[in-house]
Amino acid sequence: MNVCDFYLFGGAPGTTVMAMTVNPDVGLSVPDILHTEGLYAFRFDLNGDAREEVAFKLCFSEPRHASDDERAHVQKFTVRRAAGESIRGIAGDLLLEGETGKVHSESGVRVFVGTTPELFAIDASAVHAFLNAFHQEHRYHADAFLHRRDFFARRNITALVLEVPNRLIGNGKIHGWATTSLYGHAPEVQVQRWGLPLVTHVFLSASDQLKDKFNTSPPSEDTALFAQPIADFIEKMSSYAGSVTDRAAYGKQIAARLCPTMLPYEVGTQAAFDQADFNGRALGEDVTDVMLTLAGNKPLDDGVAPDRARIRGDFPYFGEPYSKAEQAGVIPEPRPPKK
Repeated sequence: MNVCDFYLFGGAPGTTVMAMTVNPDVGLSVPDILHTEGLYAFRFDLNGDAREEVAFKLCFSEPRHASDDERAHVQKFTVRRAAGESIRGIAGDLLLEGETGKVHSESGVRVFVGTTPELFAIDASAVHAFLNAFHQEHRYHADAFLHRRDFFARRNITALVLEVPNRLIGNGKIHGWATTSLYGHAPEVQVQRWGLPLVTHVFLSASDQLKDKFNTSPPSEDTALFAQPIADFIEKMSSYAGSVTDRAAYGKQIAARLCPTMLPYEVGTQAAFDQADFNGRALGEDVTDVMLTLAGNKPLDDGVAPDRARIRGDFPYFGEPYSKAEQAGVIPEPRPPKK
């Protein structure tokens, strides 16, 4: 149920691709199973109110062992599109049904759910040292990033990739986010959400309570709940970095950009996630450097980048997962950090 990443970009002509990843370090640290009482959803605000008007939802059946590998599993799933009164719960119009590990296509909709290479990169040890210096020592510790080790190198993850005709979302600028929720014997309970990278890991790193509140709340509450803590973090970070004159104004400026925490995207355009602007997010973009640079208003490079050789040009865009041979020497992480 740990949403690790969220991507949004143009696919085949006239389509938009949305992808979320879960199960960090799948195959080594965690199994390749999706929660059978989990509701995995892509949500889109179409009118600027930070509430979803359209949602695409995936639900999964009980797993069975794959015939060729006892450690691999197969699950059946459904994909539904919801709007209006069917936004909540598992209601919505059925788009297609499928099984994990395969590409499925129907009426212009394509979906893939399965093990893929991890395409997020971060020097987790360096970020930890950097934030520890910020919170405990009240200083800007750029030298922490001389470490240059990608925590997620040669690791796999579970990706849920959905490509739909643009008409099923809308035209112009949309704002998207991904959520996981529990939905079974009780009403829907949101477990985690993801709109922009590293918001909880960096900008809300001062408080576990803030992180927990963020994951269970909707974007419509972000400005009231999180804008001030984010602005305070940025004001202090830019102060320690000595990068701006009016630190309070800079903090408010970036907080306003991050709240509500949704990923903006102009449908039908080239996705680009950079310091100047967020317009969707394509696979392989080095978002860690972007967010760290915004935090202190000072160029910062953690020295690692996604493995772009693992990206393919056609659906499902994620390339082949790392093989057992390629993962030789990779140490399983019992509890990979939530991003």
